[in-house]
Amino acid sequence: MLFQRCNNTLHKIFSNLRIAYLRNINTEEKTKKWESSLDFCNSCDEQCREQVVENMIILNDFLSLEEEKSLFEEVEPYMKKLHYEFDHWDDFIVFQAIHGYRETERLQWNEKNKVIIDKVRSVGFPASVPQLKLVHVLDLAENGVIKAHIDSTRFCGNTIAGLSLLSDSVMRLVHHEKKDLKVDALLRRRSLYIMKGVVRYNFTHEILGNDVSLFRGCPVLKTRRLSIICRNEPVS
Repeated sequence: MLFQRCNNTLHKIFSNLRIAYLRNINTEEKTKKWESSLDFCNSCDEQCREQVVENMIILNDFLSLEEEKSLFEEVEPYMKKLHYEFDHWDDFIVFQAIHGYRETERLQWNEKNKVIIDKVRSVGFPASVPQLKLVHVLDLAENGVIKAHIDSTRFCGNTIAGLSLLSDSVMRLVHHEKKDLKVDALLRRRSLYIMKGVVRYNFTHEILGNDVSLFRGCPVLKTRRLSIICRNEPVS
């Protein structure tokens, strides 16, 4: 009974956090805050910009240094046993989407980190949306890249919420039909990104390698990057 009450209390707290992040600031303030991490090419018209700002949300400093350290220390003992791989096949797509990676899925977290994961879930997804219980942990080597691709709809729903640990990186979005529409997203270390809707399915996304990793003309050095990603269930 006490455990259930604690769970209910935590749920209310995290629901309020989601409201504070995503609803209780006006549109102008949200646009200013989120666009600071987005760099649009000159070809992007107003409609493109609005769609991306609405569906590619980046919350900087979402994690404290202590929280990042706590998550890393829990997953690192397992991750360091794995070898980095240099190809990954996504739903039989005939190209190598990920190079220099290792990955796992995690169901159980220690008490401290479960609070962090629950906060990600509450901020990233409405309470009514069923989520996958397994959390995806993706470890990208310093020389690793994620090539341009569109995620499969077979295994997860229309939203992902991902934490970026250990390194800054640049994610590039390119419209799958209008190739001249490009947006670079700066994923800062300890940030949370929420990618959904048209950004998931109308744009390819990739993590740039260091040879081309620029944001607004400035180099962004990607070292080892660890991402912890929550997803919702696929629509049946």
